[in-house]
Amino acid sequence: MSMGEKSAYDVLYERGFIEQVTEEEPIRELLKGKGITCYIGFDPTAASLHIGSLVPIMSLVHMQLCGHRPIALVGGGTALIGDPSGKTEMRRIMTRDEIDVNAEAIKGQLSQYLDFGEGKALLLNNADWLADLNYVEFLRDIGRCFSVNRMLTAESYRMRLEKGLSFIEFNYMLLQSYDFYYLCKQYGCILQMGGNDQWGNILAGIDLTRRLEEKKTYGMTFPLLATSQGHKMGKTEKGTVWLDASLTTPYDYFQYWINTEDADVKRFLSLFTLLPIEEIRKSEKLVDSELNMAKAVLAFEATKITHGHDAAVAAWGAAVNTFGLKPVSPDLFPSSSIPRTHMSQDISAVPTVAKTREEFVTGIPAFELFYDVDLCASKGEARRVISQGGGYVNGEQIQAFDEKISIKHLNENGEIDLRKGKKQHRKIKVS
Repeated sequence: MSMGEKSAYDVLYERGFIEQVTEEEPIRELLKGKGITCYIGFDPTAASLHIGSLVPIMSLVHMQLCGHRPIALVGGGTALIGDPSGKTEMRRIMTRDEIDVNAEAIKGQLSQYLDFGEGKALLLNNADWLADLNYVEFLRDIGRCFSVNRMLTAESYRMRLEKGLSFIEFNYMLLQSYDFYYLCKQYGCILQMGGNDQWGNILAGIDLTRRLEEKKTYGMTFPLLATSQGHKMGKTEKGTVWLDASLTTPYDYFQYWINTEDADVKRFLSLFTLLPIEEIRKSEKLVDSELNMAKAVLAFEATKITHGHDAAVAAWGAAVNTFGLKPVSPDLFPSSSIPRTHMSQDISAVPTVAKTREEFVTGIPAFELFYDVDLCASKGEARRVISQGGGYVNGEQIQAFDEKISIKHLNENGEIDLRKGKKQHRKIKVS
């Protein structure tokens, strides 16, 4: 590594990724070189990852950019049990088929962030080695290495003991520890990374690997993020913000980031974009219109990483036409590829719903339509929003929650524009 080149540790530290490490100086020295193999596990209990998974994903991106080899481990085997970490009650037990379908979908998503070509990163599923373990042999060879007294001191278990911890969940630490041991033995992996709620599991894996493989391994955890207002990352009034474009459109994804609270802009730029940290630090002093420009850059760059450049441009163009965003000054974040002028943009990035003309002959009550096109999570919410003056059709405020939206609302393009509040839009294409 040249004198001016940053190590992976330097990059992760200055961007706010590191919460705890097992041994700071040895890990710092280790990551000054290249070619270290590290891993993070991803839980396939849903068909898509969500924004809450972005911190670990982006940490692997930085590790790869710094010359190391990431392993993205899909927990197809451990999901059969369920991780108690950070949970106050037991998860629903999923079938193997459900987990396998989700695992395949997540593998495809991770390929958007990491380069898996030519062995630069590995995509593995722990069901490949956990599902066929012999239980008696596992207890004899692995279980003997664990102290129940020590396991019960782990935060993930202590939290659950108050409401009840099942024996099946109690085994989770053993299986995750076995993963680290297996990856070390088979792939030379010596660094496990994860959220701070995984600290106890990581330490257990390090200890098991030392006992069985007599090899030095390390651990690193990331902060469990919340917004500056205490809101959980990726949760909105409409629900979870997914990384899958079929579950959360690129437009809605863009809108999530552009609505970032002022106090979080610098931190989120550091964690969720690849812009140089030197440019990001300058955003600390931005106010008013320039701070809004910084939010636009954050939204554009985050959308580009997850959905690609073209989707980010389309979402940006839709936001420009819908909200009248100002062009981002060339002096702000010069490394960003966000368009700097308001050229004509296709607003197709605004979520569109297809309806037939027959549906609007007698008219549809506004609150039912708002619910139907997913502007509101329930009809009750739709009634409340419209009654409080937050519902609009073609830019005009809807006066009553049961006002009929009908053919008379069609514009010259055969469309109806619905809006909730200032920023949530749906376009209805009527054929």
